[in-house]
Amino acid sequence: MPRFSVIVPAYQVQAYLPACLESVLSQSYDDLELIVVDDRSPDACGEIADEFAARDPRVRAVHRARNEGLGPARNTGIAEATGDYLVFLDGDDTLAPHALRSVADRLKETGEPDVLVHGHALVPWSGEIVRASAPGLLTEEGPAQFRLEDRPGLLRMPAAAWNKVCRREFAEREGFAFPPGRHTDLPWTCPVLMTAESITTLDRVCVHHRLRRRSVPAGAGRRDFDVFDQYDRVFAYVDTHPELAQWRPVLFRRMVDDLWAVFSGRGRLPRDARAEFLRRARELYRAHLTPGHPAPVGSRLRHTTIRLGLYRTQRTLELAQLLGRRIAEPTVRLTKALHAAALRLHYRVQLRLPVREDRAVFAVYGGRGHGCNPGALEEAFRSLAPHIRTAWAADPEHHRTIPTATRRLTPDTAAYWTALARSKYLVNNTDFDRRLVKRPGQVLVQTQHGTPLKHMGLDLQERPAAAGNLDFAAMLRGADQWDYLVSPNRHATLTWERALPGGYTVLPYGHPRNDVFQRATSEDVRRLRESLGVPEGTVAILYAPTHRDYRRTQRTTLDLERLLRRLGPRFVVLARAHHRHGGPLAPASTPRVIDVSDHPSVESLCLASDALVTDYSSLMFDYAGLDRPIVIHADDREAYEAARGTYFDLRSFAPGAIARSEDELIDIFATGHWRGSRSTQLRSAFRERFCPYDDGRAAERVVRHVVLGEPESPSVIPPAERHPVPSAAAASDRSPLTTVPRPAAEPTVTETL
Repeated sequence: MPRFSVIVPAYQVQAYLPACLESVLSQSYDDLELIVVDDRSPDACGEIADEFAARDPRVRAVHRARNEGLGPARNTGIAEATGDYLVFLDGDDTLAPHALRSVADRLKETGEPDVLVHGHALVPWSGEIVRASAPGLLTEEGPAQFRLEDRPGLLRMPAAAWNKVCRREFAEREGFAFPPGRHTDLPWTCPVLMTAESITTLDRVCVHHRLRRRSVPAGAGRRDFDVFDQYDRVFAYVDTHPELAQWRPVLFRRMVDDLWAVFSGRGRLPRDARAEFLRRARELYRAHLTPGHPAPVGSRLRHTTIRLGLYRTQRTLELAQLLGRRIAEPTVRLTKALHAAALRLHYRVQLRLPVREDRAVFAVYGGRGHGCNPGALEEAFRSLAPHIRTAWAADPEHHRTIPTATRRLTPDTAAYWTALARSKYLVNNTDFDRRLVKRPGQVLVQTQHGTPLKHMGLDLQERPAAAGNLDFAAMLRGADQWDYLVSPNRHATLTWERALPGGYTVLPYGHPRNDVFQRATSEDVRRLRESLGVPEGTVAILYAPTHRDYRRTQRTTLDLERLLRRLGPRFVVLARAHHRHGGPLAPASTPRVIDVSDHPSVESLCLASDALVTDYSSLMFDYAGLDRPIVIHADDREAYEAARGTYFDLRSFAPGAIARSEDELIDIFATGHWRGSRSTQLRSAFRERFCPYDDGRAAERVVRHVVLGEPESPSVIPPAERHPVPSAAAASDRSPLTTVPRPAAEPTVTETL
């Protein structure tokens, strides 16, 4: 008897079915049977099911004699099932990696409940993965098992079979079955949740549910009229089980919301069927209305519309809203145009006024918060040149990060353009607004935001996949405005002069943002780890992958959950997604993974960590100044090189061990190679080459040169005489941190000089 019976109905999903079945068979938990029910599909679904059954004994292909729809096909699968628990997937869905292992672990630790409800993500046709919102409903805090009365909000989650795991014995005892029709999940999900003696939750995305393009085409006919019959079935079930009468008001409110979603949804109903649908909805409303339970305040309009069948009134309101939008849109456009014109006029006036010698404006990344190299320089301005008043330009949501002693500016406001027009010093790590007019007497300091490893600037002209819509002419016009370019090393200087040529002066003074590495104390490190929730005595790995130009979606290939499971409880991961990633690197429920993607200071994360794992991110050059272990995880080097290209091969000048696969990465940490003597030698050579000026005084050198006219001070402290703050692991004893077994295969763990 397998643990799970995974039931997959298949009808006209031949393009997606192989991925669905592979996602089940590739699970790390393999105690399962996979039942593929061919619902007399006219395409190749039946053949695909047979092919999978021939190659894997866990797969059983069942062919129905005629097509009857999703519900009957699932019932066929249930009749064939022998597993402890039933798992349902649509033929175009996929299981998330390690989903069944997580479900099995949760079932075991919660005492074999009747139902487990887990998280899911939606996958639109555009490819991105969006976790469905279920605020607080899937929390694993509180009783391991509960009944629906303890968490009634579960009844308002999507009524889907694929976000629940159901004990087969419980389903058979209660006689649960799927009815025919389009909304077949409703009469299954609601009775299952209401009847279950024990429910538990798993706050983890286990299913990726595909939203196929044109899955509900415009003018889809009367298929959604099926919702009336399905809700009649739900209430009939309640009527035959008087002990469930308390759920009638909740079901009724859900019914009204679902009816409204169909009625108001664009393309859900043909225009000539809307009046009839509302008439039927009124009849259903009156048939199941529970006296003494008024409609919630926020949904009274829809309740009133359905209860009274106000089709003409609703149609009038819709036309009024449409007319309002058509009037509002040009009004908004005109207002924006007038506002922009007023700002342009204001800016031209300000350009005719004198430049203020005691003003400086700073910004990073087109409007993000205080930080990076300009952040360190802004602090140095206030410390070494207090006569200069500083201002920081950032979007309002980032104003909280700006020091109180610094003026806050919101981009594209009158104050912002006044500051750009009249401040002597302009400091940024990207370019300011392209409408900026560089005036005589103004000094523009460009700091960049890392040592370039991947191709940049003009070097992207031959790489259109990476360049995208980059405007090279505009990029060069921006470089023409620079007076100074701050450089951290000779490699960066040579690269920028070729890739972004201009008449600027290079300041080879180091990266100001890295000054904190030499100035921080062990107490600072302890405080940072505590604020991030890093348990005392653990090894914190900062995982910071870079952006992939050749991927439409930025899903990382590294399974952090498996990594930590293999390394043991002494390790935690600080996961920092690239700002273009669009989401966390691991599900919120992944143990010992702390999502730090939104943390305002990557320097603080470096200080709090004990080692860095990255791929091609320029963060490795900054981290080398800390003299802490660096491990490169480069499992897609050929693809990355083909799409973006790098200025040198990391294999020939690595900052530490290089892993070419997930197993190699696990092996590097399991054996201690991550901080062994060979890794230390590689890091020392890398640090000497790329961190020659990062001695903690880079910001001071820039300010003294640019503002105070002292280009020769202070002198650079040689690398051998620097003493960056040690990591928490280095400060403790150097005894072995783990005894995890090596991977089954013994890979080559590093590529060195």
